[in-house]
Amino acid sequence: MGGERRKWTVAAVQMTSTHHRKRNREIAEGFVREAAALGADLVALPENFAYLRTEGTRIAYAESLDGPLVAWLRSLAGELGRYLLAGSIPERIPRSPRVHNTSLLIGPDGEIVARYRKMHLFDIDVPGRAVLQESKWVRAGDAPVVAETPLGRLGLSICYDLRFPELYRRLVLAGAEVLFVPSAFTAYTGPHHWLPLLRARAIENQCWVVAPAQVGQHNARRRSHGHTVVFDPWGKQVAIEPTRPGVVLAEIDRALTERVRSGLPCLRHVRPELWGTAGE
Repeated sequence: MGGERRKWTVAAVQMTSTHHRKRNREIAEGFVREAAALGADLVALPENFAYLRTEGTRIAYAESLDGPLVAWLRSLAGELGRYLLAGSIPERIPRSPRVHNTSLLIGPDGEIVARYRKMHLFDIDVPGRAVLQESKWVRAGDAPVVAETPLGRLGLSICYDLRFPELYRRLVLAGAEVLFVPSAFTAYTGPHHWLPLLRARAIENQCWVVAPAQVGQHNARRRSHGHTVVFDPWGKQVAIEPTRPGVVLAEIDRALTERVRSGLPCLRHVRPELWGTAGE
C-alpha cells in the first residue's frame, strides 16, 4: 500500500460481543476477512470486541500488548495486508487491579502503528435506568493520538470520548482527517445521542467519522444501541447498519475533506489562545 492514498475504503464492523472470548474472536475474524474480501483498506472493530463483561463485575481478562490477542491481531493484519483497528481491548497494567481500555491501530505489515488509551471513563447513575462505573476497573489514559499513515492522519478515540468535543478539536488541530469512534453505546442513551453527537463531531471538525459499534443484548444486564455509521466531513451519513452484526463499507475521499475545509474555512478561525479564559 505504498504511497499516499487519495481515496480508500473503510470497513466498520458491528458485533454483539460477550464474555466468551474464543467465540468473539472467531466472529471478529470472520468479519475482518469478509471486509478484506470486499476491498477494505482498513477494517475497524468496535469497543470491547474481544471481551465484553457483565456490567458491575470485575474485568476478569486482560493481557499485555505482547500477549496472544495482540499477536493474533498483528498476524491477521499482516496476512491480509490491511490496516486493522482493534476498537478496544483490556490492556493489563502491571501490579494493578485496573486495566487500560486500549485501541490499537495495526498496519498491513502487522506492526503496531498507534496505541490509544481511553481518556474519558463512563461513570453514570441514571435512576431506574443505568448505573455504570468504568473507572472502578479501568484507568484513564492521558494522551490524544493521531496516527500518520498513507491513508491520511487518523484520530483515535473510544465511545464515551464522543461527549467531549475538546478532544476531537485537539485531534483535528494535530492534523486528523478521519476520526474513529469504536463504541459500545448503551441502548438507553443511544437513540437520543449517538447519531447527533457523531454528526456534530464530523461537522464541527470537517472530518470523516467512522464509528464501529456493539449492538444488541450482550447479557442480562447490558444492551448496546448499534447503528454503526460513517459520516463525511459535511455531516452527511454515507453508510449505516442499525441493528444487525455485520460489515459497513464506505469510501473515504480525502479530496472531499479538502473541498469542505476550503469552502468553509472555520478551522482556520479557531482561536485556542482563548481557551480557558471564561470568567477572566
